[in-house]
This record gives sequence, structure tokens and C-alpha cells, in this order.
Amino acid sequence: MNAHAPAGKSGSILKQSSAVWAIAFACVVAFMGIGLVDPILPAIAESLRATPAQTELLFTSYLAVTGIAMFFTSWVSSRIGAKKTLMIGLALIVLFSVLAAVSNDVWTIIGFRAGWGLGNALFISTALATIVGAASGGTASAIILYEAALGLGIAVGPLVGGLLGSVSWRGPFFGVTTLMAVAFIAILALLKSGSLEKPTPTKLSAPFRALGRPALAALAATALFYNIGFFVLLAYTPFPLGFGALGIGFTFFGWGVGLAITSVWVAPMLTARMRRTSVLKLALPLLALDLFAAAVVVQSPAGLIVCVVIGGLVLGVLNTVLTECVMEATDLPRSVASSAYSAVRFIGGAIAPPVATLLADAYSPSAAYVFAGVSVAVAFLVVVLTTKVLRRVDDGEEPERVEAEAISAGEMA
Repeated sequence: MNAHAPAGKSGSILKQSSAVWAIAFACVVAFMGIGLVDPILPAIAESLRATPAQTELLFTSYLAVTGIAMFFTSWVSSRIGAKKTLMIGLALIVLFSVLAAVSNDVWTIIGFRAGWGLGNALFISTALATIVGAASGGTASAIILYEAALGLGIAVGPLVGGLLGSVSWRGPFFGVTTLMAVAFIAILALLKSGSLEKPTPTKLSAPFRALGRPALAALAATALFYNIGFFVLLAYTPFPLGFGALGIGFTFFGWGVGLAITSVWVAPMLTARMRRTSVLKLALPLLALDLFAAAVVVQSPAGLIVCVVIGGLVLGVLNTVLTECVMEATDLPRSVASSAYSAVRFIGGAIAPPVATLLADAYSPSAAYVFAGVSVAVAFLVVVLTTKVLRRVDDGEEPERVEAEAISAGEMA
């Protein structure tokens, strides 16, 4: 094993408390919301007489509000506690998803997706910190569990969206409403506030100041450009594919399954043998090449499907390794680091869909994927140029005592 690989810890990621599984289930549903609208974008555009650029704003409003709100989630959770923050986030998702389902105007749905993004921010950032603090098997196992939930949610989201969307574009929104209501009840019943560390109030400026740390700033910049590639592939591809809701759903189900598999199994195998920064330097160019290939084969549905699935395989590795890097990059409370990093990451995702659509309209569909590939190449350059400041993420996990002290001091902050 590489000397710089994360130190292994005892315990299986499958041996978790019912509360951790309840949060993981809610994470699956929350991440379903990202890809859920993917298969119904053309249907919404047709039914509500919206342009492709307008329908892409369903991603932008959701991701932009999620990103901006992420800067403040650690401040909120440190004052009202993790459980209340999770519950408020879930309640907002239920409310705004059902409002979107009964709307008849694309701009109204865009607005409700923004409200959905606020709930998503409160839930996701707190869920990651809670899982890392409560899961057995150490930080690495907790992150793998979280990324598995992410991968499963992203995989199932387009499939559910395609199946329900083939009946009506409103169906996927009602589906999320139902599942999130179940998750709300599960966390309410299973997650005991007394089992969590008492929150230590953090300053409102903490996530902004966190980005002043060179290692976290480098990872956030990497994620911003990387996420542009991620969301061009996810949000723009339904239009050049030209499929119905079911076809798009099955295509991105394959993408999500690949992402889930590499998140859970391949990423840990690679980081056990290589430095984390080395894995990033390997995976980011592969993703850029995949996106450039998509630009070449954009007129071929079969070729585009292959690029989508390969992209999912690479994205799974990147998601897990980047999250591990953020958790280990500084001595900041992990919820603060997660909030700052995730805010920048989601803002990158918000930029991607409308820019890709505008480039495609102005030039050609290939231009959207060239934009995505160049963005990921920039992310690669950021990692290369900041390797020295990222040295800490290659040194493996902190000793168990130090890690426990860090969690106790700030995990619920």
C-alpha cells in the first residue's frame, strides 16, 4: 500500500445505526432532485412553451440558491442544531417540490426550484457533517457512504424522472414530495438530538474566511471548474440526445450507476495505492477527454450515450476523492469546510447549463461540450499548480485521537 494512502480503520460501512441509514436514505432522495428534471426538460419546454435556455434555468436557480445558501448553513446549524437544520431543509424540499408540481408557468417553476435549492443546501451540508460524525468506520467510510447515497440518488433520479415523466412532467415532482416526506418522518423518529454533539456557534463569516486557506481555496476552485463539466453533461445532454423521457431516464440511469460503482469501490482502490492528488491528476484529464469526445460525436445518439456513461464512471472517482480532500485539507470544523467548498462547487454547476445552451444556440451543439472540456482542463491545471499546498490531503487521515477531538470540537458547528 502507498505510504500516502489513507489509513484504514476498522468497521464496515454497512454496520451503521438506524439514524445514519435514515440520513443516507434522505441523501439519496435529495440527490435524486438534481437529476430528476433531466428527462422531463424537453417535455416541460414543449408543454409550457419554454425555450431550452429557460428550462435550463430549472437547474440554475436550484444550484445557484443551493450554492449561496451553503455559505450560511454552518452558521444556522451551529445555533439550532443538526437535527432541526435537517428537518427544516427536508420540509422546504417537500413544500417547494409540490408547489412546482402544480404550477403551470415555467418561470414559476424556476422560482420554486430556487426554494427547493434552499432546502437542499440546509439538508446536504448538514447531512455530510452528521454522517461523518455519526457513522462507524472512520471518516473515509463515512464519505464513501455519503458518496454512495449521492451516486444512487443521481442514478435513480433520472430513471424515476423518466418513468413518471413518461406519464406527465408533473409526476417526478410529486414523486420527490412523497419520498422526502418519508425521509422527514424517518429522521424525526430515528435521529435523537441527544446523540449528537452540542453545537458550538460559529461566526457568519467562517465559511468565507475558510476560503482564505490556500488548500481549501485550491479545492474549491478545482470543484468550480470541474462542476461545469459535470452539469453540462447532465443538464445539456438531454437536448442533443433527442430521446423521450424514458430514453433520457435510462441513459442517465446508466450514467448514475457508473458513478455510484466508482464512488464506492474504484475510488477507495485508487486512493489505497496512489496519492489523492495523483488520482485527481489522472481522472480530470480523462473527464476532459470524454467531454471533447462528446463534442465530436454529438450528432450520434449512440456515441453520446457512450460518452455519458464513461463520464459517470470518472465522475464517481472525482466526487469521492475531492470530498475526502476537503475533509482532510484543513483543521477547520468539517461542516465549515464543507459549506465553503460546496457553495463554490454548486455555483459552478449553476453557471454551466445556461452557458452551454447559449453556446450551442450561437455556434453548434459541440460548443457546449468544448466549453465543458476546457473547464475541466482548467480544474486539472489548478490541481497541478497547487500540489504543494495540497500536501496535507496526501498525508493520510489524522490519528484517531486527533480526528475525534476535531469532530467533538466542531462537527456539528
